[in-house]
Amino acid sequence: MSTLADNSVAASKTFEPVIGLEVHVHLLTASKIFCSCSTRFGAPPNTNVCPVCLGMPGALPVLNRRVVEFATLAAMALNCRINGTSIFARKNYFYPDLPKGYQISQYDKPLAEHGFIEIPVSSGKKKIGITRVHLEEDAGKSLHEGFSDAGEKTAIDLNRTGVPLIEIVSEPDIATPDEAYEYLTRLKEIILYTGVSDCSMEEGSLRADANVSVRPRGQKELGTKTEIKNVNSFRFIREALVYEIARQIDVIESGGKITQETRLYNSHEGKTYNMRSKEQAHDYRYFPEPDLLPLVVDEKLKAEIAQTLPELPEARRARLVKDHGITEYDAQVLTVSKSLADQFEAAAKAAKNPKRVANLVQGELMGRLKAKGIEIEQSPISMRGIATSADLVESGAISGKMLKDLYDLSFERGKDFPEVYDEEGRPQQSTDTSALEKIIDEIIAANPKQLEQYRAGKKTMLGFFVGQVMKASKGQANPQLINELLTQKLD
Repeated sequence: MSTLADNSVAASKTFEPVIGLEVHVHLLTASKIFCSCSTRFGAPPNTNVCPVCLGMPGALPVLNRRVVEFATLAAMALNCRINGTSIFARKNYFYPDLPKGYQISQYDKPLAEHGFIEIPVSSGKKKIGITRVHLEEDAGKSLHEGFSDAGEKTAIDLNRTGVPLIEIVSEPDIATPDEAYEYLTRLKEIILYTGVSDCSMEEGSLRADANVSVRPRGQKELGTKTEIKNVNSFRFIREALVYEIARQIDVIESGGKITQETRLYNSHEGKTYNMRSKEQAHDYRYFPEPDLLPLVVDEKLKAEIAQTLPELPEARRARLVKDHGITEYDAQVLTVSKSLADQFEAAAKAAKNPKRVANLVQGELMGRLKAKGIEIEQSPISMRGIATSADLVESGAISGKMLKDLYDLSFERGKDFPEVYDEEGRPQQSTDTSALEKIIDEIIAANPKQLEQYRAGKKTMLGFFVGQVMKASKGQANPQLINELLTQKLD
């Protein structure tokens, strides 16, 4: 889980950074934006292609309705105004993996505008504006292979050409690298909750570029910005911003000037490097796409899409706190993914004490999942199993030590908690007073020095005796009963 964005993170007392983010998200449709080719990731190169996505003369694009529905749903989740009419445009540039020599995108009339995301900061919450959400097609992929006598080889895979994207452009409201990290984290959460994308950075389903400039503190005019591209994790984006802010300040303080350029981040060195000069919008020679009509999202369609909008992370956190009596921290942890939140709610409704379920998920389950390197979906212990174990502890049937041992067995055997509990003979905490008194008498007799310390006033020695009795009973004695019996005998 990410930390709160810290506005105290300042690169300089005399300069302040200004950061904006551009996030590209692949939409989880079965076919591409303007043709019926598959969007499946990992297919052999250049197999999911047709005359439309190969840019063959005379091939005409046909807009995928599902793309429009997904993009509109995401924009609604980001609090954007959906424009009734938006226009597709041709963005012209020449690159080996762009077969048409232009990309169909949206420019001055996008699908949606004027949204926002709230992020936590040390002083409370901060609203980061979203300038626009627009539709576009993805380009292909250049594959750079090893070196030979002729130099480096580059192959082109056009499978990704035409895969539907939304581009989410933030306002330059982000003041620190930590705020950028928080914004991206919240944005990814929201998109995942809507189900319109899997947001896999490893597969390129989510890509983020950062625009950053610095200016003297208090100055309203923006400085010259650089763009950092092709960073493959939120952590590296934060690191790249920290480096780039410091670099720009150093250049200015040394009497130099910042040039508008695109830079790459080398995570091994922790540095950014020049990639190419950065184009202005007019360099792309945008003009309306002549083969596509204006996109109309009328009120009826908006209403239909709005009905599919799920409960979003922040609203769900507030409801979990209210409905189940858990803390805000609990709610934050348990809603990092929709799947985890759904499973927790199912268990919380089935269990007698939702707070105990929350504690077990965080304290016992997630630690084991992390140690195994697996996600909640691969957990051998289901949320039904968590609820069962919570009720057993709640009723005093098993102790915390017994629960830990049973969880360990579940992970070792790859079986759910109820199954393992049955296999182990449904063990119960011992409440046999006479048997416990016998164990306690033996422990006290074997530890006269600790007994003397306790009776001399060192009451913390009670914990030592409790531990010894629990050990002797193999964790099956009731801790509350042990405390009562021990206190009577020691006093």
